Amino acid sequence: MAKHDALKNHIETLRNAIPELQGVLLASNEGLPIAHSLSGTSDPNRIAAMAAAASSLGRRIADSMNMATLGEVSIQGDEGAMFVYSAGAKAVLAVLGAQGSNAGLIHLESRQTAKDIGTLF
Repeated sequence: MAKHDALKNHIETLRNAIPELQGVLLASNEGLPIAHSLSGTSDPNRIAAMAAAASSLGRRIADSMNMATLGEVSIQGDEGAMFVYSAGAKAVLAVLGAQGSNAGLIHLESRQTAKDIGTLF
């Protein structure tokens, strides 16, 4: 199986495991979309750029506070949430959930998916 197909498979598996998700996107640390499964009119380029920026800021904070390697960043709003996970040294996994989504389940499934994706890089 080609690397892109394996990445897409991980994303689709995560999306199917948590039906309330609004989207899943894998981006490079530079903010370029690699693979995604998004609902509606979501712009993958914009989400990739924001996820990479959030992860970059999180890494800088973790580094300056001697927290070791960044695991994830969570952004919660009135209408939903975005969780950004480190996926190896070169990518980030962004998971979009609706308001009231089960954050525990999202973290459980997404952390493992990000780890699995990280091994492909």
